[in-house]
Amino acid sequence: MSQSVTRHDGRRPDQLRTISFEANIAPHATGSVLVSFGLTRVICAATIEPNVPTWMKQQKIPGGWLTAEYAMLPYSTLDRKPREISKGKADGRNIEIQRLIGRSLRAVINLQKLGQNTLWLDCDVLQADGGTRTAAITGAYLAARLAVQKLLDARRLPENPITDSVAAVSAGIFGGQPLLDLNYIEDKGAAVDANIVMTGRGQFVEVQSAGEEATFTQDQLTALLALAQSGLKELASLQSAFLARQLLK
Repeated sequence: MSQSVTRHDGRRPDQLRTISFEANIAPHATGSVLVSFGLTRVICAATIEPNVPTWMKQQKIPGGWLTAEYAMLPYSTLDRKPREISKGKADGRNIEIQRLIGRSLRAVINLQKLGQNTLWLDCDVLQADGGTRTAAITGAYLAARLAVQKLLDARRLPENPITDSVAAVSAGIFGGQPLLDLNYIEDKGAAVDANIVMTGRGQFVEVQSAGEEATFTQDQLTALLALAQSGLKELASLQSAFLARQLLK
């Protein structure tokens, strides 16, 4: 793949948008992070409740639980997005994404070591410019790690239940070119788009890929996965550096 091609925002095909993390954005949460992928901004808040779902109690399942909720705030898009409650029904896209966030985080947590606690992850999109689900997963991990550290420091947990980091990134084919970390213009016009979730140790959690009224070859899929793996390695490094700063305070 040629690296000389530049995008409308000046990035190379294999370049992430500017990534940033800001801690403690939601003071009443156990842990929280504002994550930015370029102009996409998501508040990720982790709240730990000393209880587990009724179905776990009824089935006598040991350990704790982790679940996620995702929403786009009405002013996060160019045209106001109505709240779910005003429509009287759940948004199918939101449900799909929050399930993805939950699966991604459960892949890197030992629920039995979480104790009789539920870890809630609330991801609210402040500004959407493509890749909101991948930003949410990347930030949700950080919020969860900060929340768990508070329980460890308070001796409410004997050991860290989180086994690895996890992050996500998009990739797609736009104008015949494989690109990493699509913004809205690229995502909207992509012939193929993919969302890839991976652990810090390089294990895939989920690979979602689809042609938008198009098909794609195995070579194109391989190129997208290679782009994603490179970007996810960089994201894992950024996550690690952020946590090192926060946990040393």
